[in-house]
Amino acid sequence: MTSHPALVITVSDRSFRGEREDRGGPIAVGLLREAGWSCPDAEIIEDGTSSVADALRRAAARGIRLIVTTGGTGVGPRDQTPEGTSRVITREIPGIAEELRRSGIADTPLSVLSRGIAGIIDPYGALVVNLPGSTRAVASGVPVILGVAGHIVDQVEGGDHT
Repeated sequence: MTSHPALVITVSDRSFRGEREDRGGPIAVGLLREAGWSCPDAEIIEDGTSSVADALRRAAARGIRLIVTTGGTGVGPRDQTPEGTSRVITREIPGIAEELRRSGIADTPLSVLSRGIAGIIDPYGALVVNLPGSTRAVASGVPVILGVAGHIVDQVEGGDHT
């Protein structure tokens, strides 16, 4: 069990404008809390490279150690979460995103369309992982993240490779 701070950021123009309920964010928050992470309710931001990058920078600067984004990973014109994340992370961890796409195949063959990435924001040591916005992708993806997040946070804090 960990008590590290986590944050879920829902990236959705429609949810940001109040036109659609955020359903994926609360699922991710619940799973993180069940796993022992200290996690407030999801923050909802609009789509866009700059809005994502700014939200990630703010979260890392205030000591969040695990940031899970939901939404904006597809191929639509406003799906720019990976681009915003790329502006902020300093070390990519491609295996996490690869596993999320691979394991997502069980739910939908469309999981291969997710362009989500994962990586570390130095010098803060925050882990960022992009998930698609669908509730199924969130429900199946958070456990994948939880399988490695504690170890990653320990490693960036100088822990041993055990």
